[in-house]
Amino acid sequence: MKLRYAPASPFARKARIVARETGTIGRIEETIMMVSPVSPNVDLARENPLVKIPLLVMDDGETLYDSRVICEYLDTLHTGRKLFPSSARERFIALRRQALADGIMDASVLCRYEVAVRPEALRWSEWIAGQKKKVLGGLDAFEAEAQSWTDEFDIGRIGAACAVSYLDLRYADWNWRAGRPRLAAWYRAIADRPSMTATALA
Repeated sequence: MKLRYAPASPFARKARIVARETGTIGRIEETIMMVSPVSPNVDLARENPLVKIPLLVMDDGETLYDSRVICEYLDTLHTGRKLFPSSARERFIALRRQALADGIMDASVLCRYEVAVRPEALRWSEWIAGQKKKVLGGLDAFEAEAQSWTDEFDIGRIGAACAVSYLDLRYADWNWRAGRPRLAAWYRAIADRPSMTATALA
């Protein structure tokens, strides 16, 4: 299998962490593929019409996207503890956490594009503030439940780790840890996990 990813993508990192947590990384060739919202990658477009990463090319040549689909597929390829829980209640809680993490990452990446890609004269500060409010609201929701989290990963907690690490990379000045001691403590406890250190954003 081949996994297309960009080193700074929190969504790609989620798939890369899952590959390591499930032990499927040995079956995957990771390939860096850069993307831009204003200059689509022609090679990637042939494999994913949305021109987004991550993208997984399976052994038979079929492609999978986006990160949610790739992660769930990789979780079917091993016999260990599943990152997508089997019991209905635990599964949907984990999926809800993943959705919240994805929403935080979506809003964060959109802010990044607004600042780094859009010409300064066209930037919309109120829109950026609205996206930031979504991010902070999502983090507050994670803070409310993080006290019960352990260092055991599921897909929701993997998503949360990817979301806050992206904020460290791009928005250190937002200081997401302020007022969120439980979430910050949980992240400190899992930050040195092998799957985390091997996939650090850059």
